[in-house]
Amino acid sequence: MLVVKDLHVYYGLIEAVKGIDFKVDTGNIVSLIGSNGAGKTSTLNALLNSVKRTGEVNFLGYDTKRHLTHTLVQKGIALVPEGRRVFINLSVEENLKIGAYNNSENYEHLREQMYKLFPRLASKKNCMAGSLSGGEAQMLAISRALMSEPKLLMLDEPSLGLAPKIVGEVFDIIVRLKNEGITILLVEQNAYSALKISDYAYVLENGKIAMQDKAKNLIGNDDIRKKYLGL
Repeated sequence: MLVVKDLHVYYGLIEAVKGIDFKVDTGNIVSLIGSNGAGKTSTLNALLNSVKRTGEVNFLGYDTKRHLTHTLVQKGIALVPEGRRVFINLSVEENLKIGAYNNSENYEHLREQMYKLFPRLASKKNCMAGSLSGGEAQMLAISRALMSEPKLLMLDEPSLGLAPKIVGEVFDIIVRLKNEGITILLVEQNAYSALKISDYAYVLENGKIAMQDKAKNLIGNDDIRKKYLGL
């Protein structure tokens, strides 16, 4: 589904991502793991052309270089950003409607699907998003992204700031989305939880890919266990 070659990301004179290659196969969960500042978020932003980048990004057979971010969303890529970034002064339902701004003909059906996926949101559909708990806000952020019916869903640190029980619920939802046919690119500092549900993973260090393998193999790798898993 996605093939990335020699990707560089720049912020002024600073090179945050330094020529990485990776791919995401259809139907898989692929994780990018690494410490803060490794270039994970910059990589996701580059795939939506929201930062200065060079290199080749091929999504479903076409080069994305000349596409604007909103066009790439229409093509089937959606991002759940770090920190949720829901519209706190709008209701849950209004947030979902914004997520469907390019898909308004399916809005009502998709809204009901989101309420089935996240029953807590259904009970708070008229509440301001700013009144939600961290877990509920994350559920809303995921739902808002799903309203565009993406083929590739990118999640940036979905467990950040959540209680352990809620983290488990979020990762269960990610697996469920995969089982429903959505391909997922996951950026996550909770490396162990990410690797447990992933098919393949890449380890980013200082803007470069330091290691890659099937996720189950990385869980058993001594260097990864010591450096990222605390085992």
